Amino acid sequence: MAKLLYHITMSLDGFVAGPADDMTWLGGLHAGPNPVVERVLGEIGAVLMGHRTYAPATTTEGEVYGGRWRGPIFVVTRDAKPSPGFTLIEDLDEAVARASAAAGDGYVAVLGPATARRCLEAGHLDEVLVHVAPILLGDGVRLFDHPGGTRVRLDPVELSSAGPIGNCWYRVA
Repeated sequence: MAKLLYHITMSLDGFVAGPADDMTWLGGLHAGPNPVVERVLGEIGAVLMGHRTYAPATTTEGEVYGGRWRGPIFVVTRDAKPSPGFTLIEDLDEAVARASAAAGDGYVAVLGPATARRCLEAGHLDEVLVHVAPILLGDGVRLFDHPGGTRVRLDPVELSSAGPIGNCWYRVA
């Protein structure tokens, strides 16, 4: 049975994108090989993302995982235009069910903080894997943002580093 894994890179100060969803800061990271990334890429059976992640992912330079992964991609959206290789679904529960079926025994990689938060709130999210990059963005989109606060307990699965990148892998308690 598939597990939902929120998989993302974050700045040291807790941002996953700069202001206006700017992702160019990732292009300047020359971190080298990361065995955790290589391992998880081999275990992903499907990808689930929201419409804010989908828009940059469909540009020529913004392929999912930089083009290093190929497989079924499901987008939770009401307002996007179809693009080859992406399945657009309005309902989160339906999108999770279809992505999980497509992933089989692998992971459904959840991309994007809003979609990950929605999956967590709906009880779908199983694990969180954050790669912490040695950069301070100062502003932007937070890893997990829930105004009014939500406390979520996480149990460590694996904590490691690969060069300047920290790998923090947790199971949702």
